[in-house]
Amino acid sequence: RYTEAIEECPEKHKEAAIFYNNRATCFFKMGDHDRVVQDCSAALRLDPDYTKCLLRRAQAYEMQKKAADAYDDFQRVVKLDSSNSIALAASRRLEGPAREEREKQKEEMMGKLKDLGNSVLGRFGMSLDNFKTVQDPNTGSYSVSYDPGGGSA
Repeated sequence: RYTEAIEECPEKHKEAAIFYNNRATCFFKMGDHDRVVQDCSAALRLDPDYTKCLLRRAQAYEMQKKAADAYDDFQRVVKLDSSNSIALAASRRLEGPAREEREKQKEEMMGKLKDLGNSVLGRFGMSLDNFKTVQDPNTGSYSVSYDPGGGSA
């Protein structure tokens, strides 16, 4: 019935956000966390500060083992309602795992970028290993230098 209500409700109407959230609740009870995230995201596009919906999406993300996404939503709930004990506890619990997940994603992305760079530079007989970066402690900027030996002795 929520699907019918969503279809009948004007697209940008805040009532539609409630219908999406209610349907997400049903999906959550069924264990369909992908559809929970979909419906909560649709509701949040209509009402970005809908804390109940943010909380539900955060819980679905956590069930999907997406610590960083869950942490972000729990943090948003805390910013909107600093007395929400569920979001406060979850934020504390997920802070470390979210940081680790982001670090892992960053390493994977850097690996992919390095592979891409090496595939381009390889055409010229070079590799990213031939380039060294040094950060200036005063400005935080980086300088790049070319070392044809690639740092090997």
